[in-house]
Amino acid sequence: MLSTFVIALREGLEASLIVGILVAYLVKTNRRHHLPALWTGVSAALAMSLALGAFLTFTSAELSDRGEELFAGTTSFIAVALVTWMVFWMKRTARGLKQELHGKAEAAVTTGAFSLAALAFFAVAREGLETSLFLYSNFQSVGAFSAPTAGLILGLTLAVLLGIGIYRSAIKLNLGKFFTYSGVALIVVAAGVLSYGIHELQEFGILPGAEAFVWDTTSWLPKESFIAAFLGGTVGFDTTTSWLQLFGWLTYIGFTLSTYLAPAKSVKTPASA
Repeated sequence: MLSTFVIALREGLEASLIVGILVAYLVKTNRRHHLPALWTGVSAALAMSLALGAFLTFTSAELSDRGEELFAGTTSFIAVALVTWMVFWMKRTARGLKQELHGKAEAAVTTGAFSLAALAFFAVAREGLETSLFLYSNFQSVGAFSAPTAGLILGLTLAVLLGIGIYRSAIKLNLGKFFTYSGVALIVVAAGVLSYGIHELQEFGILPGAEAFVWDTTSWLPKESFIAAFLGGTVGFDTTTSWLQLFGWLTYIGFTLSTYLAPAKSVKTPASA
């Protein structure tokens, strides 16, 4: 539940802020008549994101056990790559995101309603498609449905409410700190998804060491227990963890967190004479 809550809150708030920036720009520039086109693009992006989630779930259910292992492992690796890229992208562009969207909106408005709808579509679809893929992989790694679904609903609801509050200036939120801390949380969740992907590809036979366990806690801590499920959904703990899973988890989280939290390099300018 906690992992899906973090994913939905972070990605949902990003999408809400993007939509809020575009809506505010149209309102402040007296172009409210373009709002229907913007909401059309947003609705199409949400529909595509839901369609991707349904496609992933249906495909996984229809595959054989061997096919599901390969499919789950592959999608887990893709999800981790996308989330890692998006976390660093947001850190790099967050400061200038508002100005960038304003510039794109101005160019789209002068072209026509279709261009504005396309701008909104691609801006939101980028967040929605990534979220669908990452949530699917996270649901697979947790191996449960009810609690992660509750976390998903709560996270999205809170994201929308925060987005509305920020748009109306009713909520003051330090977005820099929020995205930094939520980025760290996403990296930890992604490490667990990566470990799950390694496990699935080991079961399929592509990666070695499926039976070389670092630990096997199933005798005293079953996979279905609350503690195991909680740790699995947050840090990617597995009751039967192989050496390759542990190595992948430690390598990813160590390198990614150290790079993500490293202070930005200052650009030195030549001293004036």
